[in-house]
Amino acid sequence: MSLKIKSALPELVENNIITEETAQKIIAYYDKPEETTQSNKLFIVFGILGAALVGLGIILIMAHNWDELPKFVKLIAAFFPMILGQVVLGYSIAKNKSMIWKETATVFLYFSVGACIALVSQVYHISGNLESFILAWTVLCAPLLYVTKSKAAIFLHLIFSTYYALITGYGFNVQTAPLLYFVLLSVCIPRYITCMKEKESATVNALHWLFPASLLLSLPVCYDRSPQVAYLLYMFLLGIYVNIGQLPYFKNKSVLQNGYLCFGAIGTIILLLLVSFHDAWLFGFRYDVVDTVEVISVLTLFLGACFVLYVNAKFQKVQQLSMLQFIFIVYGIIFLIGLVDTITATILINILLFAIGIALIKTGADNIQFSTLNYGMLIITALIICRFYDTDVSFAIRGLIFLSIGVGFFITNYIMYKKQLKK
Repeated sequence: MSLKIKSALPELVENNIITEETAQKIIAYYDKPEETTQSNKLFIVFGILGAALVGLGIILIMAHNWDELPKFVKLIAAFFPMILGQVVLGYSIAKNKSMIWKETATVFLYFSVGACIALVSQVYHISGNLESFILAWTVLCAPLLYVTKSKAAIFLHLIFSTYYALITGYGFNVQTAPLLYFVLLSVCIPRYITCMKEKESATVNALHWLFPASLLLSLPVCYDRSPQVAYLLYMFLLGIYVNIGQLPYFKNKSVLQNGYLCFGAIGTIILLLLVSFHDAWLFGFRYDVVDTVEVISVLTLFLGACFVLYVNAKFQKVQQLSMLQFIFIVYGIIFLIGLVDTITATILINILLFAIGIALIKTGADNIQFSTLNYGMLIITALIICRFYDTDVSFAIRGLIFLSIGVGFFITNYIMYKKQLKK
């Protein structure tokens, strides 16, 4: 309960607006649930941390004397933490214990499974690599997503799935794209949607950042023989993010609660700035080495972006859609032009960036949104800075341009501030 409300209650009682009994009920209503919720969150956090530390401690103690132990003791040491974790988790489910129990038991069991796999492999000298180990670990622990309502299981599943994609799909010696990553990702989507339907929480908001971040980091697994396809893949994925961030579910959320819109809006501009250089278009697009997986990935992401854009158009008028929501289509057309005429494509990208900046400045000025207005001005500034590298301009002229831009920032924000005060 805020101090402002608490301090106002005695005054309301004195003026006979509310009774003393009503004031006490208001205090009880606001204070008790908040204290309970905060305590539960702290217990869950410390419970998860404690489970992770206990698991790590057991592993380190056993590792210190590992070579001196007989094989049957090693097997007991490998399976005991996992069995203990299953028993505790089963007990917490059967007795319908609090989420503190379930979250702690889930984290302990998750790491116990990984330790068990590693120890058994070491005891019997089972050959393998890090990729197969992470894959087996993640697959075996996937049922934990649905056995309990543990949100820690979603975080761990996303983190290990992303790590699997990174170690498997990155590098010059990769022969095949680790498409199993998308299978692992799809396993947690129903659980993620269920969390979105639940009450708003910091954990759910964190998932709105972790989920898109996982896809962004793992996207290079979709191209191997033709890296040029990355330009299209990233733009279409960012187009999906921008349009997801504009759905009714995210419409009234703050910037920190909308990871999709942040990744989409910032990533789109960064990608456009990269291809605003003519050198970025000087590549030979080799049709003979374009992989089937790459073609399917491009088409899938493009159709996905179009679908989310169509859903947005159903909820609001086309005139109300922002310019950023259509950028992926415009960029796709410019990309095709770039295959034939790189100079024209470069010019069009620069015009597109300038138009986006002007549109955002206008939107921010019309709606008195400082963040939108300054974002538009930053885009124009970044575009000018990028062009400094393409042209031979003296430092004096560059200094004057930067000075003018800085003054423009101050004047524009001051005018906006005055406009806001008048309303």
